[in-house]
Amino acid sequence: MSVLGIDTSNYRTSICLMDEKGRVLLDRRKLLQVKPGERGLQQSAAVFQHVQHLPELLEESGLPPGHLQAIAVSAAPRPVPGSYMPVFQVGLSYARWLARFLNVPCFLTTHQEGHLAAGVWSLGDTGQRLNQVSAFTAVHLSGGTSEILAVEPRPTGYKVEAIGGSTDLYAGQLIDRVGVALGLPFPAGPALEQLANNGEESGLRIPSAVKGTWFSFSGPETQALRWIATGAPPSAIARAVEVCVANTLEKALRNAFAAGYPKEVLWVGGVVANRWIRNRLKQRLEHPAVGARCYFSAPEYSGDNACGVALIGWKQLCVHQ
Repeated sequence: MSVLGIDTSNYRTSICLMDEKGRVLLDRRKLLQVKPGERGLQQSAAVFQHVQHLPELLEESGLPPGHLQAIAVSAAPRPVPGSYMPVFQVGLSYARWLARFLNVPCFLTTHQEGHLAAGVWSLGDTGQRLNQVSAFTAVHLSGGTSEILAVEPRPTGYKVEAIGGSTDLYAGQLIDRVGVALGLPFPAGPALEQLANNGEESGLRIPSAVKGTWFSFSGPETQALRWIATGAPPSAIARAVEVCVANTLEKALRNAFAAGYPKEVLWVGGVVANRWIRNRLKQRLEHPAVGARCYFSAPEYSGDNACGVALIGWKQLCVHQ
C-alpha cells in the first residue's frame, strides 16, 4: 500500500510514491524550462508548465490505483496563515480531483514542511534524532526562500517559525543571477559550483551583510556584477559568491545560538546541495568553539521533491485512521 505525494513548486514538478515503511517506490521530477539568459519564471509561465508536466508524470509513472491509500499535496509555500503562491494550486487541484476519483483521502501540507520531512528522512537513522527532540533549528536555502527556522516536530508535520532570513534576495537568487551574468545556464547552482572548483584561490571577497539573524544579498549581488563588468576571473567570482553565502549563514546562525536557539541544525533546499558550502559550514559551525551539529539533507533530496510530502501524507493517514 502506498501514498502519492505531489509538489508543484517554482521550478520543478514532482511526484513520489512511498510505502508505509518509508520506502520510495517511485520518484519522478521534471524541471520547468527557463529561456536562455533569463533569471527565472513568472508564476503564470510556471503554472502553465505544471499543467503540462503533472499529467505526463502521472501517466508515465504507471501508478497502481488499487494500491493507493491516500494522496498528499503541498498546498502552500509555508505553514503560516496567508501563505500562498499560484503554482501550488495546480498540484492541489489535481490531488483533490484524483483523490475524489479514487475515493481516497487527500491530505494537505506545505512545500517547506515537505523539505523538512525529506531532509530528515534522507539521513536515515541519523536524521531520526531530530524527530525525537522537542525542537531544532532549520535553514531553508533555495531560489524561493532563505530562512532560519525554529522547528517543533508534530505528529502530522512541523510547527515552524521564521526567526531570521534574507530581507531581500534569496541565496538561490544570488547564485542564479550571478551565474546567468557569467553565461551559465539557469538554474545556475551546479554550473557555478563546478566553475568555482575549476579555479584557483584569489583575493576576491564579498562582505557579508548580517544584522542579528537577518541578512541581505542585494549588496553582494551588486559587488559580484561589478566584478563581472570589470573582467575579473569568472571562477574567482563564483568562489567569492560561495564564500559569501557560507559566511553569511555562519554569522546569522552564531547569532541565533547566542539568542538561545537549538544548536541542532537541519539544512534543506537546493542551495544546500552545494558541497563546498556544506563542507565550509560544517567545519565552522561544528568547531568546538561553536558546538553545533549540522544535519545536511542528502544532495538528491535537497532540491524540490515530493518525497517529504508523501511521508507527511503517511503521518496524516495514521492519525486520520
